[in-house]
Amino acid sequence: MQRAGLITIIFGLMIITGLVVSVIENQVTLEGINQGNGKVSVIETVTVSADIDKEKTPVGIFAVQVMEFKENTISAKILDPSNIEIISQIMNEETLEKEFDVFETGTYQLIIESSDNEGIYVTGAIGPLPDANKKLILSAISLAILIIGMTGLVITGAYEIKNKKRSV
Repeated sequence: MQRAGLITIIFGLMIITGLVVSVIENQVTLEGINQGNGKVSVIETVTVSADIDKEKTPVGIFAVQVMEFKENTISAKILDPSNIEIISQIMNEETLEKEFDVFETGTYQLIIESSDNEGIYVTGAIGPLPDANKKLILSAISLAILIIGMTGLVITGAYEIKNKKRSV
């Protein structure tokens, strides 16, 4: 019985470790991505900016989510470090995610605007495109540890139930 308890603790710790690695993966994925939110209307805008280094990544990414979506009322635009508009997009869905080319190092801005008089709550994010290799490696490690931990718990539980039936 003590051995089964120890094995259960070990597999439980593996599950916790897998969850911790998953949290670290999310932080690595979102590294350098800045987020902002607020209400947009005819007179209010939401601006989110991020420093992007052309040498580290040639591609940036931005995302906008609208809470109370109204078609053709919200627009998003990206300004490069020289304040030149490089992308302008009218929102046709609740969520927009798009990549853009980084031609120079500096501060890029995501500006979210509305043509509606009523305030609409939006969330925006902008930053460098996350490193897919880091994300893949950490995701695989996290998933493997979680699967091993859960499988181990199931097998240990089944083994203990089987042994209790024999002893009765």
